[in-house]
Formats: sequence, structure tokens, C-alpha cells
Amino acid sequence: MLEVNDLACSRGDHRLFSGLSFSLSAGELMRIEGVNGSGKTSLLRALCGFLMPDAGTIRWRGEDIRAQREEYHAELVYLGHLNAIKDDLDARENLRINAGMAGIRLDGKEAVAALRRMGLRGRETLPMKVLSQGQRRRVALARLLVGDAPLWILDEPLTALDVGAVGLMQELIGEHLARGGMAIYTTHQPLEVAGVTTRRLALS
Repeated sequence: MLEVNDLACSRGDHRLFSGLSFSLSAGELMRIEGVNGSGKTSLLRALCGFLMPDAGTIRWRGEDIRAQREEYHAELVYLGHLNAIKDDLDARENLRINAGMAGIRLDGKEAVAALRRMGLRGRETLPMKVLSQGQRRRVALARLLVGDAPLWILDEPLTALDVGAVGLMQELIGEHLARGGMAIYTTHQPLEVAGVTTRRLALS
């Protein structure tokens, strides 16, 4: 469903990678590996269509993503290493706004249910600025529970999470793959999904 052919990206005058080709199908999980500055985030942003590569093509369902930008974005969830939340709003409001930006109408009860699944019971209406970094990350990750986008692109999803939250993320990814979804992620922490063999792509 996702095909990358001969992709190349640069940062300024520095070539991050070139000749990169791979594909990802339903039920598959891929980890992007590499040292800091190797281009992991740039690759993820290119896969989302947020960054124009120097060369190569990215196809979704056989068609170049540039020719189907709105349709493609409706079928993916991208979570960057920053949480992209507003400190003066509460967790429920943030989740509803993020869902709305993706064209998903989310009522208060649905937002509360997603936040509770992420271990935030009792904190749904607290301002974000009083939550810990780990709790703030859980609010951002609750976006994965909203909608049915088949493609998840996750940049350092485990940042600031405790052991329990890491286990929950592994569970959520496993459920997503079992439904026929697919996911690409970067992380400096171990992430093992039961019954799934993680494909690895190393950027040098």
C-alpha cells in the first residue's frame, strides 16, 4: 500500500540519504533506525508529504501522494516528537481540536473514553500546563484512538513514557496491525509488539 522508490533527501548542502526504496503492506511494522542527524525525522516528514524529497517517489495505493494530498492525509496519522498541544486548554479540548483538524468530529464522551484508555482518568479536564511530560505525551498519543486511519507515522512515540505507558503503546500498535493497519516509527527505546516481526530500516 505504501511504496517508496529511489528516495533522496538533503538538509542544506548535506545529503541525508539517497536511493532509498521499500514498501509496507497491511499488518506490517517498520522501525527507522539511525544516529541523530541521519535523517529519520526528515524521512517521516517526507512520507507524510510535509517535506519535498530531492528525488524519488512515494506512492499510496499505487498513486503518487502529491496527486492525492487530501485523500492521503485522511488515511494517515502523524505524531511528531513534539506533542503539538495547547497548554491553556485541557486534555479533552486538545484531543477534540486535533481530531477536528483531521476532519473527525469527536464528542466529549468519545474524547474522555480515549483519554481514559491512555491512562488519564481523572485528568481529562485539567489544563495541560499542570500535567507531567509523560501525561502530556499520553494526551498526544490518544489521537491514535480516534478514527480509523490505516497508516501511523510516529516520531519517537515513547518519549517521556513510563514502563506502563510503553506497554500500552505496544498493545495499541498490535491492535492496529491486527485490524490491517500499518505503522512506521522511530525510537531510541525498545518497542516489541507481540506476534509481530518488526522490519528495520537503518539510515547511515
